[in-house]
Amino acid sequence: MKCLLCLCLLLAVLCAVTHCCPEDICHEVNNTNLRDGRENLLAYSCDKKSSNYADFVFRFYRQATSKEADKNVFFSPMSISTAFAMLAVGAKSTTLSQIFEGLGFDDLTETRIHDVHESFHKVLSVLNCADVNITLNIGNALFTATGYEPQESFLQNTKQFYEADFFPSDFHKPEEAKKQINKYVEEKTKGKIPELVGHLDPNTVLVLVNYIYFKAAWEKSFDPLRTYEDDFFVSTNASVRVNMMQRDGISNSYYDQDLSCVVVELPYQGTARALLILPDDGKMKQVEDALSKETICKWDSKLVTRRLNLQLPKFSISGSYDVKTLFEQMGITEVFSGNADLSGISGNQDLQVSQAIHKATVDVRENGTEAAAATMMELTPLFLPFPPPPHITFNRPFLMMVIDKATDGVLFLGKIVNPTAKED
Repeated sequence: MKCLLCLCLLLAVLCAVTHCCPEDICHEVNNTNLRDGRENLLAYSCDKKSSNYADFVFRFYRQATSKEADKNVFFSPMSISTAFAMLAVGAKSTTLSQIFEGLGFDDLTETRIHDVHESFHKVLSVLNCADVNITLNIGNALFTATGYEPQESFLQNTKQFYEADFFPSDFHKPEEAKKQINKYVEEKTKGKIPELVGHLDPNTVLVLVNYIYFKAAWEKSFDPLRTYEDDFFVSTNASVRVNMMQRDGISNSYYDQDLSCVVVELPYQGTARALLILPDDGKMKQVEDALSKETICKWDSKLVTRRLNLQLPKFSISGSYDVKTLFEQMGITEVFSGNADLSGISGNQDLQVSQAIHKATVDVRENGTEAAAATMMELTPLFLPFPPPPHITFNRPFLMMVIDKATDGVLFLGKIVNPTAKED
């Protein structure tokens, strides 16, 4: 009988403290050239020689919205991709190639595989060394079953590339193990993710957790005294009342005449920024279909600094996704099947991923943004130039991206259809 491995990946974003790396380590990290596509395979560079990692972000988005186009969407591609990259440390053969190719990494030579893990290591290190104006802490942990010993190479590589901490856990007492893991996650995310794990199988041998905690203030905040109640048009025939923030001032913006949408950049204090994309009426699908690294790079190159009167709703939304189903629809199937080769973890082909869940939440307020996300994977026994209008009002469905400027990494991507809706 194959053993059960539960990997939980948590990304909790946006909370305010100072950077967590020792000064000397951060000095070294911050002098790393992460904008060189050969070093940072996670950047959304438009260089044809770079990886297609950024396309994974938008392919996952399109898959997540394919069945529910009229629902809010919010997820962390950094959380999901880091979870599966860590899983890939123990994957071999076609299981390994499917995971990495699904994430946008091809030409999988031994050197290339090392470069992918090294890119994750560098990006996570840089994010952990964010400047004093934002908080962005990332870490990983392995909870191993009593008496279960993963392959030494798996433990070493997980430590080397993902700096994982290790904790023993008694999965034969699943309620106690669940409380142990959830407490760890809750503490690391400052309470944003209080219950990542809903249940654990007593046969679980390993739980892997990755957390990100990030909080940032707008570079120029909205004045709370100017917030007013207004209509947000969920559809042509339906609206909800929202608290609409507003501010006048200088912002970077661009009207994409080809895609019929306005793009506004709102920088946070520090090294993060938000891109807000407001399609014209009836043009959301057109914009969604065009989302790609080339489109983002085009928008970045076309942004123009101008004075704007900006209205943006306060909102708090969340999303929950069956990553297993979405990945299978994207062609990443073997790791979830009886053919999975995760022998780099156990030494035998006796593990498969039976469950992969992702949850995320975001709060946008006058002073900034707060978000959190978590991904869980469970491995079970295998029994076989157009000027924008002077006023830009986000009073209809729009897209939001949170991007780290130091790494060009997309931390979060979402679609706000109804700012007042809560998770089902």
